[in-house]
Amino acid sequence: MTNSKVLLRAAVTTVLAMGIGSMASAAHAADDHSGDEQCAGVIKAGKNDCSTSMNDCHGHVESDANAMAWIYVPKGTCDKILGAHLVKVTEPAPKAR
Repeated sequence: MTNSKVLLRAAVTTVLAMGIGSMASAAHAADDHSGDEQCAGVIKAGKNDCSTSMNDCHGHVESDANAMAWIYVPKGTCDKILGAHLVKVTEPAPKAR
């Protein structure tokens, strides 16, 4: 095998490893909402983060700007959005199997 092929394979392997590592860290960071607040009333249909009185999972709200549908936003952001309001919803715990 020539040096250029070895270098090319090493570069491709490195790029793939970096991509997989960044996806794993992004997935872990997505679960941490300590710096966020729940903002309702301005969400597009199907884009809510979780649970309303009408459903118990994300993405199931069928109308835009539903007063109960909420998403996580950085703290202090919701007050700046016209028509938005803060809510405090306890997400349902995963069901035991």
